[in-house]
Amino acid sequence: MDRRISLITLGVADLARSRRFYEKMGWKASGPTSEDVVFFQAGGMILALWGRDSLAADAGLSDKGGFGGIALAQNVASPAAVDAVLAEAEEAGGRVLKPGHEAFWGGYTGHFADPDGHPWEIAWNPGFTILADGSVKLPD
Repeated sequence: MDRRISLITLGVADLARSRRFYEKMGWKASGPTSEDVVFFQAGGMILALWGRDSLAADAGLSDKGGFGGIALAQNVASPAAVDAVLAEAEEAGGRVLKPGHEAFWGGYTGHFADPDGHPWEIAWNPGFTILADGSVKLPD
């Protein structure tokens, strides 16, 4: 298997509401976006929004709701940037789950949930390098 993630699809209850949230966060819908699905270019990958029921049915799963055992994350350049993204998310209609704080691993982190409860971690990690294009490089 080629080791990469090409696309992450979030199942959402209200596509228009979720699209508004992500657009307020600065994401720009593009590609084959329609009234049923929204695509956002995210560096070298794609973030998609699709109806939660449709996503579950497509995968052959039953939707039990609640925490799905996954969190999305964005690494930023400083602790101040963590706090700024958390404030932006709250202003856009998200909910801060955990304010920015010093992490046990030596960085600074906080969490928010989008309108459908999908958790995002925003982190400054002094051990990661953020490249000019925004991608993250692990240490060798």
